[in-house]
Amino acid sequence: SPSLPEYFVVPSSLADQDLKLFSYSFIGRRMPSWSWNHPNGSALVRMANIKDVLQQRRIDQRICNAITRSHPQRSDVYKSDLDKCLPSIQEIQAAHIKLKQLCVNEPFEETEEKWLSSLENTHWLEYIR
Repeated sequence: SPSLPEYFVVPSSLADQDLKLFSYSFIGRRMPSWSWNHPNGSALVRMANIKDVLQQRRIDQRICNAITRSHPQRSDVYKSDLDKCLPSIQEIQAAHIKLKQLCVNEPFEETEEKWLSSLENTHWLEYIR
C-alpha cells in the first residue's frame, strides 16, 4: 500500500507470504499496523476493513491469534470498530469550518453565554476530545 510506511511491525508468527496474500483482502491493501505499545504489554493495532465478508472472519482470526501469541502476557485481543464511534472526516471538517467562522467572522459583542453555546454547537471540542 502506498499509504503505509516502508517499515512497520507485524507479529513474527505471520509469514511474509501470508501478509502479501492477506493484503489483497483489506481496503486499500492497508495491512494491520502496530501503532503503539504500552510497557504493560498493551498494544494498539490499526486495521482497515476487510473487503470480502466471507474471508473476514478467517483473516481476522488469523491476525488476532498472531497478535495474541506476540503479546507478553498472551492476552486476548480486544477489538473496537472506530468507524462506529468516531465522527467521519467530513463531520470533523464541517466542525472545523464552523469553528473558524465563529472565531473569525462572528462579532464578539454578543454575550459570552451565546458565544459558548455557539462554540458547543460546532461540535469541534467534542470531536477533538
